[in-house]
Amino acid sequence: MQELEVAVDAARRGGAIVRKYFKGDYEVHEKAPDNPLTIADTEADAAIKACVLEAFPDDGWLSEETRDSPARLAKSRVWIVDPLDGTKEFVQNIPEFCVCVAFVVDGVVQVGVCYNPVEEKLFAAARGQGTTLNGAPVRCTPTTALATATVLASRSEVKRGEWKDYETLMNVKPTGSVAYKFALISAGEYDATFSLTPKNEWDICAGTMLVEEAGGVVTDRYGRPLTFNNEKTLLPGLIATGAALYGPVRDCIQRVSGE
Repeated sequence: MQELEVAVDAARRGGAIVRKYFKGDYEVHEKAPDNPLTIADTEADAAIKACVLEAFPDDGWLSEETRDSPARLAKSRVWIVDPLDGTKEFVQNIPEFCVCVAFVVDGVVQVGVCYNPVEEKLFAAARGQGTTLNGAPVRCTPTTALATATVLASRSEVKRGEWKDYETLMNVKPTGSVAYKFALISAGEYDATFSLTPKNEWDICAGTMLVEEAGGVVTDRYGRPLTFNNEKTLLPGLIATGAALYGPVRDCIQRVSGE
């Protein structure tokens, strides 16, 4: 599948730039409070965009680091990119981040690639073709019991106390990058993640494909299926788990949050 090949190539090109700057000397700017931006983000974005649009010049484009254009809304085929998800971890020299490239048709993700260039982990999936880690097939865990599950949590959310009510109900592991959490879950390394905080499409689009093709389930925090390339890119939280654990996680969120 050409789109998958291009997504992998683009992620590797972006990842090479990210790896070059990791633990290096660069300036950190604040796009907003607790939202850093580095030259690694912007250079990787440019490299990915050039790679993708050279192959598919008529496709739409949505990226965290590119000024958004309403032109994408009229496109059936759209690429959704986060050139460096986990910039906070990146600037702290914590290797929990990844380059994310996703391809969407009519709002439904068809290809997802997440690449951690420091750990040399490339997760890739295309609809109907399964998920791979460095070329080898992977699957979500078959875990059914929430009490024994390891659930990945946002470091920022843990620091803000948003996971306090869940810490006695499951094994909570603070981990960087929403997209990298999805990737690790797709590979069966951990069982689930969720967030009650809104996330942007570029944070989770590629990872959604990884989890779904690895036999898992991804919804928004209310259990609704996700669509992409929306006018408003902010989605109301998320749940991503292996299929057998989805019900217990959703029930737990409802019970604790009173939804």
